[in-house]
Formats: sequence, C-alpha cells, structure tokens
Amino acid sequence: MAAELSNVLPRVLIVSRRTVRKNKFVDFVGEYHLDLIVSYGAVPVIVPRVTGVHLLLDSFEPVHGVLLCEGEDLDPSLYDGEESDLSPEELEEIRRIHASDTSIDKEKDTIEMRLAKLCLERNIPYLGICRGSQVLNVACGGTLYLDIGKELTHKVSENQRVQHIDYDNYDDHRHVVKVVKNTPLSDWFRDSLEDGKNEIWVNSYHHQGVKKLAQRFVPMAFAPDGLIEGFYDPDAYNPDEGKFIMGLQFHPERMRKNDSDAFDYPGCPSAYRVNFVSFSLLLGLNFTRVRYTDGCFLVEIFAGVCKGSSCISEEACWFVKCT
Repeated sequence: MAAELSNVLPRVLIVSRRTVRKNKFVDFVGEYHLDLIVSYGAVPVIVPRVTGVHLLLDSFEPVHGVLLCEGEDLDPSLYDGEESDLSPEELEEIRRIHASDTSIDKEKDTIEMRLAKLCLERNIPYLGICRGSQVLNVACGGTLYLDIGKELTHKVSENQRVQHIDYDNYDDHRHVVKVVKNTPLSDWFRDSLEDGKNEIWVNSYHHQGVKKLAQRFVPMAFAPDGLIEGFYDPDAYNPDEGKFIMGLQFHPERMRKNDSDAFDYPGCPSAYRVNFVSFSLLLGLNFTRVRYTDGCFLVEIFAGVCKGSSCISEEACWFVKCT
C-alpha cells in the first residue's frame, strides 16, 4: 500500500476569517475554496487568525502553496492609505456603508503579509482571491484605493463607471472585465472568449482595489473603469514546474448559476485546477484524477522520475484513504 495521503499530497495554507457566533469569536473559511483544493489533489491546512500565530508559521511546514482570500480591509498603514485626500466625513460614510469590511483585523494582516512575503522569498505558489490579491500587491510595494467609489468612480465617464459591490444583489451581481491576451487568465477562459471581445462577466464583492500595481506584476484583466481585476508575475509563472504568483480581484469559485452548482464559465475553477494540480509537480508526482466516493478519497497518481509535466518512468497507482 502506498503512503498515507497526508504524507503525499501537497499542502495548501489558507488563513481563516473571524466572525461572531453566539457571542463568541469563531474562525471560518468558505467551503468552496476547501472543496476545490481537495478535489484537485491538495490538502487544505487552515491557519487560524488568533494572536501569536504569525510567530508559529514555521510549524506549518512544509508549505507547498498558499491561498489567501476574503476578509476585511487591509490596514491603510501598510501602504499609503493614510495619506488619502478623503475628508473625515467621507471616511465616516465609507465606514457606515461598508461596516463589515472597514473593521481592520491587524492579526490577520500580520499573518497574511508574512505568508505572502514567505512565498515571494521562496517562490512558493501563491493564489490571492479578492483581499488575497490586495495583500499580494501591498506586500510587493503596491497601493490600494481606500474606496473605489470615492477615489476612482468620479474620475471616469458615465459609461465607464462600475458598481463593484451590490449589497442588495450580493451573489448575483456581475460586471464585465476585459481579459488581457496571452495571460494565464486568457488561457483559462479561452473557450469563452471566442467572440473576439475578450470579455467575461465576473462577480464583485469589494469596495477597495489596486491603485498602483507593484512593479513585478502584469495585469490580466481590467474593469471598464480601469481597475485591475487580475494580475500575475510572469517571471514566476511556470505551471509545468508548479510555479505561480498571482491575484484575482473577483471570486471564480463563487461564479455559479442560481439553479445549480454549475460554474458561469468552464474556466472558473481553472485557477484552482491548473495551479493546485501543479503543486504535485513540486513533489515529483503527476495527479490525474481525484474522486471522493463512499467515504473514500481515490487519487490516481503517476509516481516516477518526473521533469516538469513529463515523466521519464511512470507507474500508475491508486492511493485510497477511507473514513
């Protein structure tokens, strides 16, 4: 029998978010992320956002990848947000409208900034979704809009304006983005970009976003108002070697149809499938299928001498782990 799955599959760290339940704090991570990580052959390792965890990150080794997603606004002191021209009245209005986002969580900030910098220093695969993309940009010296509506919307023409969050139509709200050609995003959604417009409709849950993109990154998508909706580091991108560092402002894992769990586009899960499957290459494994059935995980793996996505000598086997 092959080794236990927990000793074989790549480990993806994901930091929890805090909420209040029955007058007590609880940590949570959206299951869409966890489901996709598991279904594509990796093990999600949840990092709690409790005090002191940032000093214990070495204990989470080995780290084969990091997924950061969801959470409150980043502390403006981490970039130039404290130098904003917004008036006290405007800042108070922002806090009122976006109350759940503007309560800064400095502990989560500290943990995630350290993880982002760890990935950058060691070239560990990193995928940032929504807040996670903002963390990545700030960790590399980029900046954010404190509030898109106050700092960007009024600067563009009426036909370019975008509503980036709609509390009355939260999960169903979509806006169009223009996908940049010859980027990972255009590869993932190529079957949906055949009309020549290079556009897709994405969900949107944010009132902040990239203001100045860090120098190392290249945009992958733009909203009509010019906001960058996706970016990556081309020098760190090599899926054949399991390498990537990228951020998406939208949530592809939540872009699903109302009447089913089907994705809006076939490319939606690709950020997880392409990137997390590539983690296996770091371990000399080539995952082809993962199934969960009758209480068992079935993972088909080609184990052998591998280089990139090609294996010199292969032996197919099934690793089985049952509850």
